[in-house]
Amino acid sequence: MADMITGEKLREWKNTHPGTKVVCYVNSSAEVKAESDICCTSSNAIQVVNSIPPENQILFVPDQNLGNFLARKTGRNIECWPGYCPTHHNVTAEEVREQKARYPEAIVLVHPECRPEVIDLADEALSTGGILKYVEKSPAREFIIGTEIGLLHQLQTRFPDKVFHIARDEFICPNMKLNTLENLAYAMDTLEYRIEVPEDVREKAYRSLERMLSIS
Repeated sequence: MADMITGEKLREWKNTHPGTKVVCYVNSSAEVKAESDICCTSSNAIQVVNSIPPENQILFVPDQNLGNFLARKTGRNIECWPGYCPTHHNVTAEEVREQKARYPEAIVLVHPECRPEVIDLADEALSTGGILKYVEKSPAREFIIGTEIGLLHQLQTRFPDKVFHIARDEFICPNMKLNTLENLAYAMDTLEYRIEVPEDVREKAYRSLERMLSIS
């Protein structure tokens, strides 16, 4: 998803929308963050959007599904960049319907990076942290989970008395699976893989993150 937009493309888009505010999902490059007014996570995105004065139109990058979800939740005029998380975008409404038919008593919880028609079938659309909190407080015993399969391990560990079903069989993010303990240990031991960010980009990206963190 982060590779679906660059700083140059965002600058061009901003030039065609003077006076707008750019909200940037944190799953993006430092260069894109530097061209944005404020960042957000999936858990604080509604608060971030609501912090922007209502007279400002909002451009949201890079996830169109999360941006459309925010527009529906906040009633704001949000124009979305046509990017998406391939892992969440690939789950279909039909797959969710099939799981609901198999487990009719289950509560359906999906991530807001899913398509709108998938979110419409869910009981709630929440961040991964939000899903954990919902399950903790819910009296329900059975859940269909619409996000990357890695969350199931944490759910099953924290709530062994509850039952969890994944929304689709192949709900696996190949990019997340590139991170292993062995790779992390190697990188820390050798410091071979350094990421250097130009100072001007770092400063501007930091400001967009700082604005997000200042919202209570």
